[in-house]
Amino acid sequence: MAVDPLQKNVSVFDTLQQLGLASLETQSVFAPRTRDKEGLTVYRDTVSGVVYINDYYVGDETYEGAEHRKDDFYKRIDWDYEYQQDQYRRLNAYKQFYAGKTVTEFGCWKGLFLREAASRGADVTGIELHRGYIEALVADGYRCVDNPDQIAPATQDAVFAFHVLEHLPDPLSTLRELRALLTDTGTLIVEVPHASDFLLSNLQNEAFKNFTLWSQHLILHTRESLRRLLVAAGFADVVIEGVQRYPLSNHLGWLAIGKPGGHKSSLSALETPELRSAYEAALRKIDATDTLVAIARKAR
Repeated sequence: MAVDPLQKNVSVFDTLQQLGLASLETQSVFAPRTRDKEGLTVYRDTVSGVVYINDYYVGDETYEGAEHRKDDFYKRIDWDYEYQQDQYRRLNAYKQFYAGKTVTEFGCWKGLFLREAASRGADVTGIELHRGYIEALVADGYRCVDNPDQIAPATQDAVFAFHVLEHLPDPLSTLRELRALLTDTGTLIVEVPHASDFLLSNLQNEAFKNFTLWSQHLILHTRESLRRLLVAAGFADVVIEGVQRYPLSNHLGWLAIGKPGGHKSSLSALETPELRSAYEAALRKIDATDTLVAIARKAR
C-alpha cells in the first residue's frame, strides 16, 4: 500500500477540497499542535466542521513496525477493557454482515474481531501493515495480507474498517480499492472518530482536546463529510449513525480532573446499562457522539 509520502502529505486537504468540505477561505486553526507533535497545526473548516491535519503523514514504516520482536508479543491476545467493549459491540451490531459470509477487515491489528467472527461462521481475511501482527495471524491459521490487491476482486460480502480511515492521507483511493473487493451486493462498514464529539463541540474541554488531537489522526469526520467521501468512492445507500464508545463516567472524569479513565475509576459505579443507553441516545439526539458508523452498499 506504499505511496510516495509527498503525494500523501498533500492529499488530505485536496480530497476535502474536491468534496467541497474545505477551502483556504474557510480554513481556521483549531489547535496549534497535537499531543505528540509541537507545531503541527490542526485545522477546522468553519463551514463543514471537518477537523483535519494537512501536509503531514507519519509514514508507512510507523504502521509496519520498525522493530520486530522475537517473543510471543504479537500472538498474545490482551483483551483490555476498551477493546473488549468495542469487539462485543461490533460482534453484536454487525452479525448480519459477517455470519456465514466472506469478509475482510482492513487494518485488523491483532485480529480480535476476525478471530471472533470466524468462530461465528465467517470466512475471514485481514489486511494489516504491521509485519508482526500479520505473521502472528498467519501462524494461527488466519489469512492476513498487507495490500487489498492480494485479495481477488468482487469476492467479499463485507469489508470492515474500524477507526482506520482517519489514519489515511488518501482515504478516497483506499476506499475505492476496498470497494473493488466487494461483490455486487457487498457492504462496507466503517467507524471513525466524530468531529462533533460532545467534549470537543459542546463542552469545549481543553484537556480532552489536547489529548485527543494526534498526529496519526488526519481527519475527524462529520456525518456529511463521511457521507460525501463514501459516495465519491462509489458507495450508495449510505446510512450513518452515532455510537458512543465512552460513557458518562468518562466525561465526568474529564470535567473533574481533566484526564481519561473516569469509566475505569470509582465514577464507573454510577453506570448501569440503562444509563449508558440513555446517555448515548441523548448524544445521538444532538449529534455529539464520539464515533460515527457508516454502513454502505457498493454502487452499481
